[in-house]
Amino acid sequence: MTRSDLNPWADSARVRIRVWDLPTRLFHWLLAGAVVGLVITGNLGGNWMTWHQRLGYAVLALLLFRLVWGLIGGRWSRFAQFLYGPCTLWAYLRGRASPDVEVGHSPLGALSVFALLVALAVQVGTGLISDDEIAFVGPLAHLVATETAYAATAWHKGWGKVLLLSLVGLHLAALAVYHWALGKSLVPPMVHGDKWLPPHIPGSADGWTQRLLALAVAAACVAATVWIVNLSPAG
Repeated sequence: MTRSDLNPWADSARVRIRVWDLPTRLFHWLLAGAVVGLVITGNLGGNWMTWHQRLGYAVLALLLFRLVWGLIGGRWSRFAQFLYGPCTLWAYLRGRASPDVEVGHSPLGALSVFALLVALAVQVGTGLISDDEIAFVGPLAHLVATETAYAATAWHKGWGKVLLLSLVGLHLAALAVYHWALGKSLVPPMVHGDKWLPPHIPGSADGWTQRLLALAVAAACVAATVWIVNLSPAG
């Protein structure tokens, strides 16, 4: 068995290929900034809860955008490219997966991404219907029973917060392991969008047509967020 049989990338020349399109990169860093802001304002409380609420709305719009962009965005940003089955995950953990799974989100990276998106969606959802009986009432609390609003508040301020911070911590730890132990820095490609890959790897579309489409999707998601947070009891 030759080296190329073990790893078809081993003897390949590398070229710079666009993996993360600009809309995906902007989403990533805007979401990271919003999450940091949410943690800070949530811990400060008081008048900072107004900004906590606004940042929550921003995260809702970002999540809606990612949901749509995961269907129509650049190749490696689409959910179809990192929905891996158990066999692929097991092969990856054993070091026997195709190197192609490292182009975008790896199987472990995909689990992290989906877990973070779901945790954030639950945090946003519970925040919208929260009622702490003191100073904060979510804009949709009037649409649910009082007991449900209290339960949502308890999750949002308790286990939901712990879960989200734990996932963020695992995400950061994984970045450190990839960088220091495996020699793979995942942050720069999320800044400039490119990776050095074999020429047979297809890149993501990232031209002005794609970016204008993303802008239209973002505007629609902001409008949808405004509509959601202003729902009346009658719907």
